[in-house]
Amino acid sequence: MSTAVHDHPHGHDDHAHHPSGLARYLTTTNHKDIGTMYLWFSFAMFLTGGVMALVIRAELFQPGLQVVNPDFFNQMTTLHGLIMVFGAIMPAFVGFANWQIPMMIGAPDMAFPRLNNWSFWLLPPAALLLVTSLFVPGGAAAAGWTLYPPLTVQMGMGMDLAIFAVHILGMSSILGSINIITTLLNMRAPGMTLMKMPLFCWTWLITAYLLLAAMPVLAGAVTMILTDRHFGTHFFNPAGGGDPVLFQHIFWFFGHPEVYIIAIPAFGVISQVIPAFSRKPLFGYTSMVYATASIAILSFIVWAHHMYTTGMPVQAQLFFMYATSLIAVPTGVKVFNWVATMWKGSLSFETPMLFAIGFLFLFTIGGFTGLVLAIVPIDIQLHDTYYVVAHFHYVMVAGALFAAFAGVYFWIPKWTGRMYDETLGKWHFWLSFIFFNMAFFVQHFLGLAGMPRRIPDYALQFADFNMVSSIGAFGFGLAQLLFLYVVVKCIRSGEQAPAKAWEGADTLEWTHLPSPAPYHSFETPPMVK
Repeated sequence: MSTAVHDHPHGHDDHAHHPSGLARYLTTTNHKDIGTMYLWFSFAMFLTGGVMALVIRAELFQPGLQVVNPDFFNQMTTLHGLIMVFGAIMPAFVGFANWQIPMMIGAPDMAFPRLNNWSFWLLPPAALLLVTSLFVPGGAAAAGWTLYPPLTVQMGMGMDLAIFAVHILGMSSILGSINIITTLLNMRAPGMTLMKMPLFCWTWLITAYLLLAAMPVLAGAVTMILTDRHFGTHFFNPAGGGDPVLFQHIFWFFGHPEVYIIAIPAFGVISQVIPAFSRKPLFGYTSMVYATASIAILSFIVWAHHMYTTGMPVQAQLFFMYATSLIAVPTGVKVFNWVATMWKGSLSFETPMLFAIGFLFLFTIGGFTGLVLAIVPIDIQLHDTYYVVAHFHYVMVAGALFAAFAGVYFWIPKWTGRMYDETLGKWHFWLSFIFFNMAFFVQHFLGLAGMPRRIPDYALQFADFNMVSSIGAFGFGLAQLLFLYVVVKCIRSGEQAPAKAWEGADTLEWTHLPSPAPYHSFETPPMVK
């Protein structure tokens, strides 16, 4: 690259030649093309998982069995969880990482472009395995997305497809993480020290290490299930001396860091959006970096708070209760820093900022309900009730998904060179915000009243809140079609976007690149002052 710069001082139009049509996307090693494919793939999976959620809520609209039989209901709850976590939310943030990291650190591309292509193309076959498992004899896995034995040891071949899919998805995550770490550590522009990186880059550096540590653990857990199913081992079968609770320990040792693998990139997006619309630098940058790292480290010592009801000794319960409560400290640091960034700032409330503030408000509620569930005697009452469902949807949907929406609205002018329709964007926010709370806020009360989760039928006293929840869920789902319309309209006919679409945005992609960003961003790295 550098020699080419000196040989041809006049420009690089020849570099942008790429095959057009399908071949461009099958063979591309360009970080922008791959980021785009990740984002479209994740949205397709989001709609797929969303339809499954609406099947669940349609069944729960009234007591009694209305729409689907209980076994299919369980398949829906299982696939909804797996598809949303591994197919929608995680690839969405990897898409952001692919698009933004090279532009934010002044790099020409990702460190390993071909590996990048492969880590994307592992995803569609895995998604296909999950969805087609519905059509094999015996149907899809129906043991919940946590895949607990003994159910998973006894199921039909749909379970094997799910195990295979999880392996492939994990492989994609690991390859992507290696790529992100190498890019961030070795390809920053001259003058950009680690502590000058935008916070989005920091959150992804930390997330990538989390993925490298957690993903192989999940692979081990599902491999043990596979050998229990087909090769005569007894890891989790008590009849052969195994222990089903062992699986829970292994799974949650992956599963709790996984929550932060989803949340930490969301923190990164919010940390770019709030300063831009407050027209102020992020308050407490250094403390944000340390807080993010602390959350990542603590996430590995709290796994058994998912298991208070398995009969662990009181000492262990106390340890996990205190360790879990401790995570509130660095998380609180982040929330206070975001609020302090807005304090006395020159705020404007375009769609990305609305989603960021919605995130801040609702994610904090999700954090508080998490603290409630950390307390052993309360959790023993609320374990496996709708209170838990409400809690993690406040963290995953109001947290991760709202942050992803904020990111799309924030960066789409840079990606497409066009502005989205601000009025429709605000409609999307308010409809999502209202219907989300309709769907999930009432579930706290259902859980407090004792309604168990993952059941297709329930007692009459839960009927009213379930009806409200189902109406909210359908409203929320329909609002996402508006989002699709906004994005397509922006790509096709939006107004021309300026190079710096947002006045307060100050990272390299806004200050050094035109909109849309050229096919190759930085052939000569910029000097960072």
